[in-house]
Amino acid sequence: MAKSAPDAKADHVKEYLGTPTDLKADAVHEVAVGLADTLADVFALYIKTKNFHWHMSGRHFRDYHLLLDEQSDQIFAMTDPMAERARKIGGTTLHSVGEISRRTQIQDNDALYVTPEDMLAELRDDNLALTKRLRQVHDLCGEANDVATASLIENWIDETERRTWFLFESTRPAFGKND
Repeated sequence: MAKSAPDAKADHVKEYLGTPTDLKADAVHEVAVGLADTLADVFALYIKTKNFHWHMSGRHFRDYHLLLDEQSDQIFAMTDPMAERARKIGGTTLHSVGEISRRTQIQDNDALYVTPEDMLAELRDDNLALTKRLRQVHDLCGEANDVATASLIENWIDETERRTWFLFESTRPAFGKND
């Protein structure tokens, strides 16, 4: 009996891109898919953060411009280790900009003008969403006994929470007041 197209494709990928691992095949697939989905969010968040960095204006321009530059560098630094982690365990990762756009949960913002406060609030919420996605993949890693990926994700969660915190503090309407 001939193999179905998806099975033949999976065999081809395993033959040419498979990396030896002691993780179960289903676990590798689940973790690699989770990493690719998260990587799509990371790329989308990177572009959005750079967009807002480039289009920042107003009386806090310098502080916000530098904050977003620092944050975009940190976000971009996640991309290669995240993609390579999927490959290290025998999975695959993103292939194109189109795939990023299909997989991301981060919404674009193509507005010609966004207030600085709205930029920071939107990025704060996007970083919160990224933290949620990272926690979901971390749970998959626990089920798969993939401690190395879980360890990387723990650091990325910490970095993402720090970005969220800085953005939150920058969007407060007054000292000591929380929304």
